[in-house]
Amino acid sequence: MQYTSTRNNSVRVTASQAIVKGISEDGGLFVPTEFPQISLEKLTELSALGYKDVAKYVLSLYLTDFTKEEIDSCVEGAYADGKFSSEDIAPLHELSGNFIEELWRGPTCAFKDMALQLLPHLLTVSAKKQADGKTIVILVATSGDTGKAALEGFKDVENTRILVFYPSDGVSPMQKLQMNTQQGENVCVCAIKGNFDDAQSGVKAIFTDGEIAKKLAENNMQFSSANSINWGRLVPQIVYYVFAYCQLVKKGAVKPGEKINIVVPTGNFGNILAAYYAKKMGVPVNKFVCASNKNNVLTDFITTGEYNKNREFFTTYSPSMDILISSNLERLLFEVFDRDDEKVRECMGSLVTDGKYTVGDIQAKIIAEEFAAGCCNDVQTLETIGKTFKEENYLLDTHTAVAVKVFEDYAQKTGDKTVSVIASTANPYKFSAAVLKAVAPDKKVESEFDAVDAVHEITGVECPKQLAELKDKTPRFDRTCEKSEMTGVVFGMLGI
Repeated sequence: MQYTSTRNNSVRVTASQAIVKGISEDGGLFVPTEFPQISLEKLTELSALGYKDVAKYVLSLYLTDFTKEEIDSCVEGAYADGKFSSEDIAPLHELSGNFIEELWRGPTCAFKDMALQLLPHLLTVSAKKQADGKTIVILVATSGDTGKAALEGFKDVENTRILVFYPSDGVSPMQKLQMNTQQGENVCVCAIKGNFDDAQSGVKAIFTDGEIAKKLAENNMQFSSANSINWGRLVPQIVYYVFAYCQLVKKGAVKPGEKINIVVPTGNFGNILAAYYAKKMGVPVNKFVCASNKNNVLTDFITTGEYNKNREFFTTYSPSMDILISSNLERLLFEVFDRDDEKVRECMGSLVTDGKYTVGDIQAKIIAEEFAAGCCNDVQTLETIGKTFKEENYLLDTHTAVAVKVFEDYAQKTGDKTVSVIASTANPYKFSAAVLKAVAPDKKVESEFDAVDAVHEITGVECPKQLAELKDKTPRFDRTCEKSEMTGVVFGMLGI
């Protein structure tokens, strides 16, 4: 299995090279040269297996320069007993005849754990093959959940350093506290004045700066990424969609070969792209439903064929989706343009110069056939949380609520009765203040942890221990910088 770049399809690298590099030197994203296939018979066979065994199989198809023993070790380390609060790792919860896939059962209570508990193991193996003993410097831009999950995953991992940038006013109080109290000798956290797109574009600029790379090399260091631009972040996400389908077959909810819908709340497009890749491998999918909050740039793109980030940026109750530049959309463009790297370069160039691009009629039709899209504002988000708890006795977080609302609108509009899986991306206690407003609008509290107590009292839902314990922790990191100062922060952390 070889990998190429979305901006230069003559590039050929191995899986371990793609994982260590994180991003191609031309600024493109690594994608497999072809998608391995899983037959219907194999899917049926996998339905009898647990999450770890499904992960080992899927990863073996993509990481062909890893030995079986290396893949087994990575998976067993990532999903070891006790790390996740469910033996199923990513359990399905039935909701009104459809299914919520709970992807937040890991140590930081967000779906990012599904990949970021595995990525450090993959990167460690890859570095031994490719990096010649260099220290791998992980740079992360986060809209909330990736930061903590990456910090926790890479904490004290040998020969790595990790630095996370987050928007100072663009994450929830719980997310900020999770990051700023992070333990580990190799970690650092810094807020930036701006939004997630500022953080993300700043990190990408640092990645592709030749002079910065040269300075790192002089100090026996090399950049890599823990964002979903890294193939090692994306491939573990394919696993849980394969697993979800297999579990539906096991439960008898669908017959082998019967199509499902997959509904994903997304801002950076990585999570839903992984579902799309699962379909390209053979998972039977009818429709992908892309759910956005008020920052509805993806909704507009999927429905019109024009991507336009020249719009007002909103801070919402679902902050992990407060994004106007969806990095992983580039990988989808590569596929719908039939892997024409020149067309991708043109779109990405237009995005930089004009803040927008438009795909052709053929590409827009391909996208519309695969994807439906909708958006949900904060009022609707809270209404959905309150309604779902009242009617189903199930507590949603703000992001999953966006997906539930958008899916309900889609189903009502189209009459589509296909069994659907909704990706649930975070524990509701990561957004306690907003969840409290949803279930008890008149309840007044003084602090985030008062909100935690109130939500527990009203709903009876337990707050995960790792979140409850943050109340008594003292932050380690309190720096805020301008976007223009990010390079200096990186050099300062590394002491170079």
